[in-house]
Order: sequence, then structure tokens, then C-alpha cells
Amino acid sequence: MRGFCCVVLWIFPIFSSTIAPTKRELCRKVPEKCQTDQNVPLCIEDRMKTCENKDPRGPVIYDPKYFSTQISSEETVDTQRGYLIHISDEALQRSRNGLGDANLIVSLINETFFRVSSSLHNKKGKDSSKPNTILHGQTVLGVWLGKNEVQNLSQPVQIRFNDTKQSPNGTCVYWHLEDNGKGNWRTDGCNTTIDNGDFVCSCNHLSFFAVLINPEIPSASHIDALNYISYVGSAISIAFTALMIAIFLCQRRKQCEHSVIIHVQLSGSLFLLHISFLCSVWFSGHTDLSVCQALGLLLHWCLLATFTWTAIEGFHIYLLVVRVFNIYIKRYMLKLSLVGWGVPTITVIICGVTKVYGRYTFYMGEENSTITPLCWISTQIVSYITVNGYLGLVMLFNMVILGVVLVKMHKVRSQTLQIKDHRRRAWKEWVSLLGLSCVLGVPWVLAFSTYGPLSLPALYVFTILNSLQGLLIFLWFLTLTCQTRKVDYSSSKGTIQVSFNSNDEIVTTR
Repeated sequence: MRGFCCVVLWIFPIFSSTIAPTKRELCRKVPEKCQTDQNVPLCIEDRMKTCENKDPRGPVIYDPKYFSTQISSEETVDTQRGYLIHISDEALQRSRNGLGDANLIVSLINETFFRVSSSLHNKKGKDSSKPNTILHGQTVLGVWLGKNEVQNLSQPVQIRFNDTKQSPNGTCVYWHLEDNGKGNWRTDGCNTTIDNGDFVCSCNHLSFFAVLINPEIPSASHIDALNYISYVGSAISIAFTALMIAIFLCQRRKQCEHSVIIHVQLSGSLFLLHISFLCSVWFSGHTDLSVCQALGLLLHWCLLATFTWTAIEGFHIYLLVVRVFNIYIKRYMLKLSLVGWGVPTITVIICGVTKVYGRYTFYMGEENSTITPLCWISTQIVSYITVNGYLGLVMLFNMVILGVVLVKMHKVRSQTLQIKDHRRRAWKEWVSLLGLSCVLGVPWVLAFSTYGPLSLPALYVFTILNSLQGLLIFLWFLTLTCQTRKVDYSSSKGTIQVSFNSNDEIVTTR
């Protein structure tokens, strides 16, 4: 018996040391450690329930992305990170079971860790895939109070998001974790109000919170009208660009002017663009995803080709207007063609390898009904870089060229002494300006003005002008043709005319 007791006394210290509780991780370390987890929100949510909030730095902790303090009664806490959090007495009682103080933990987490598995569920139970952005630098606010679940509150917790000048059109949402481990942004249980320019989210539970900034999206009736304009305008552009190409091929001379060839190349890219756009809309519901991916690639290629030939138009005008002399380039049109069709080809090949094409559906209108499914780029960052960014660079270059042309036209106009032809000359200059604006793609600039208070009028103007761009270029092509035939007549009348349809120089006649 004595030996047995000795054995027990010898084993017990080892056993007790084995089952001794390990030191819990600090709560402020949880978000950082969970970043390597496959599901970051779920990892943070689970570990925040068991982590240790005591910190040697004191009861109140301020980190760039972490805030913690103790609460004993109902109060409003300033996190000094652009957020004010009002904790109701009911929330405080539930979090601590009526005993002692409760620890309030606030963590700022990057929005990229919150991958939406399906569309946002709104209050009516419908889905929305609008291109929302998150307020405050794409940061999500995680809020925890004590170790108990805080939900179904009759006295809601209020979170104030300061400095909301970027947009008054926002919605308070929270991250809902589903049974499969994935999640969605949801609005049920949260009300959104605006107080002195700040968003105030009143929610009956605690979770991950954010304010989604919604773009100004037209109603369904406007979307239907814009779709109708797009389809009819695209059909008209297809007809007139095809007619222009046919006229060019029938009347083509051995030595054709470079400007006309460039116009025809631009018309060819527009012809393909409008056809691919209509096909991408009509076949977006095809059961075979590879068909939609191919159409998305084709649409992307045609759009980039249109932008590239628009930039080439600006480059050609630069040679005629700015350099004027010594502008001969060996195999000029061959090199322009390699750039005009080669750059888009290389770009879409790279994008195709990364598999960024697929179905892209717009959910618009007050009822969030599906308006326009499209075979397009399914990755937003790729669309921003290859479409928005590329278009911005092209438009910046062409706007500078257009400004130089205006200065040149003004100088030529100031040299004339014939006052009697002032109105006629001014009319011709305006026609030239409008034609140049069309071939330089100035209507595409409106794509950057479809947000804000004038977004709806700008959207209508953008849709009309760009869907009819093929018709406008056809009219400019006819104007150049007639202008060439009337040069002698204009010279005899002593008028001033600026023509951009020469291979080597600007033709200025008086």
C-alpha cells in the first residue's frame, strides 16, 4: 500500500503538469494570426471567443488596427479611428450576464478577406451584385463585447462612421457566416441613417460591419431605354461602318491617303465591336460557359482595338499638325497595323490564359432585377486596368492633340483678312472640330462622368454618341471626300480651310 501511494505521488505531478491549461493568445494578435487561414472571418470570430484580452499595456489599447477597452455601463466609445460605438445597456447585460465589466474589442480588417459567396441579400430577400465599394479605405469593422453572444437586441448597438463626404448613397451591412463556412454581406437587423454627414448603423447584434457605398444606378425604366438605344445604335453603326468599308474597297486607289486608311481601320474595329457586343448580350445565357468566355474575349479584343486605333488617329494628327516636316516613316501603315491589332491581341491572350472571361450580370433598379447579362470580364481589377486605365491614357493623349489642333486652327484663322467669309469659315471649323472629336474618341470621355448628380444625363449622352460612333465616322469620311473635291473651289473663293487628309502635311488653302 505504501508503495502504491509512492507511485501515485510520483505520477500525479507529471499528469497535473500535462493537463495544466496553456496560455491563451492575446486578442490583439488574433486578426494577424488568422490572415493565413482559408476563412479569415470565421477564424477571427471563433478565436475572439476564447482569446485573452488582458494586456500589459493597460486596460485601454490603441493600435492602428485594434482597439480595446472595458465598459461597465451604457456609453459611447470613441475608437479614435473614425468610428463611434454606442453600447446599449441591454447589450452590456447580455455580454456579461450582469456580472462585472465587459471588454469591448474593435478590430479593423481588410475588405479583401471577405469573399462573397453569392450576391448581397437585401431586406426584400433579393440579390444584388452592384459594384459597391466599402467606406473608409476598404476597411471592415469587427466588434465584440464580452464572451457571450449579443444578438436580437431591442435596444440596438449604434456605430457611427465618420467622414462620409464621398457619397450619401450607402447602406449599413454586416457579415453573415453561413453553415458551409462562407459568408455574405446582409442588411437585415441593421438600419441606416445619416446624421450630419455621418452614417449611423443601428444593429440588433454584433459582428463584422461595413458601409457599402452604392453607385448612382438608374431605375429599371431608364435601363430599358438605355438598352434599347444601345441595340438600335449598334445596329445603325454596323450598317454604316460596313457601308464605309465597302465604299473604300470599291473606290480604293493604288496610292490611298493614310488618313483615310486609318479611318477605315477604326471603322473596322467599331464594326467588330458592335457585332461582338450584340453577340455577347444575346448568347450570354448559353449553357456552354466556354461560348460565353470566347465571346467575352472577343468583345474585350474589339474594344481594345477600337481604343488603340483611336490613339493611332491622334498620333497621325500629331505628325501632321505638330511635326509637319520630316514625317516620312518607312512602311508606316504596316507598323500602325501591327500596333493597332497586335497590342489588343497580346493583351487578351494574357487575360485568356488567366481565365478572366465569363458571364457578367448587372443587377439594377430599385427591385434589383436582372437587366443585362453580358459575356465580359468577370474580374474587376482586370477590367479597371485594361479598360478604364487604357482608355484614360488614350483620352489624355488625344485631348492634348485636340487642344493643339484648336490652337493651330485659331492661328490660321487669325491670318485671314477676309471678314465677309467669317461665318462660313467658322461653320467649317466647327464641322472639322466635331469630326476630329469623333475620330479621336472624345465621346468616350463621358465614361468617366457617369457618376454623381449628372450621371443619368451623362449616361444617356454617352450611350447615344458611342452607339452611333460608326455613323458619325461615316459622315466624317464623306466630309473628307467632298472636302478633297472642293479644294480648288474653296481656293478660288479665298476661304481658309484646314484639311487632315494628306499623307505628308496639313493642307491650308485661302
